[in-house]
Amino acid sequence: MTQHPTALGEALAPSTPEQAKEFQTRAFQALSERFGATMDPRDRWGFTAVVAADKLRAVLQFLRDDRDSLCDTLLDITAIDYLGYPGHDQARFAVVYNLRSQKLSGRRLRVKVWVEEESPSVPSVHDLWKIADWQERETWDQYGIVFDGHPNLKRLLNHVEFVGHPLRKDYPARKRQWLSTNDPMLDQLEARLKAKGFEILESPLFNSPSIEETQLLGKPAKIQINNVGRAS
Repeated sequence: MTQHPTALGEALAPSTPEQAKEFQTRAFQALSERFGATMDPRDRWGFTAVVAADKLRAVLQFLRDDRDSLCDTLLDITAIDYLGYPGHDQARFAVVYNLRSQKLSGRRLRVKVWVEEESPSVPSVHDLWKIADWQERETWDQYGIVFDGHPNLKRLLNHVEFVGHPLRKDYPARKRQWLSTNDPMLDQLEARLKAKGFEILESPLFNSPSIEETQLLGKPAKIQINNVGRAS
């Protein structure tokens, strides 16, 4: 039942349920022996290995590089808020990493890390996968999980003045937050241009939205009315 890696760009041969199960068994054995991983009993449909935060990077790098795993693609990083979950006795938050292989079919698994509410942080893996840069920013923005070592952990989906993290279960679902400035969000682009030798002649500034912009929603925003009043 040994599979041989497929070259990138070629179609993967479908795996059998037996091959997928064999991979899960071998992967869990390797992760438990090397890193003390445990199986997540909550996952009824796939394979989720639970690891300690201080071993997270080593686990993910092993799964990415090990020839028997070759889980070289990071599909997603997300978090789970277990606040109020029936019978839950672990940490409030968990961060989940979804991995799969581009070269071997049937190689798909999750890695989960428990995160305490008092110190919600895990190591960043932006240097292992480039896509992790934005995935970690999104998870921090929505759940408030800090990714230690991230080069630019700023909001991605919510605006620059947003306070709190809207996917936490204790965030008021109907709470609205006004925005008084436009964030040009060009800091990363400008940094890349400078690294390539380009000179930035002019950078956009933070500025208040125009009346026309706020009226697109049907009426001027309250914070904009206040700004106009102060300016006059």
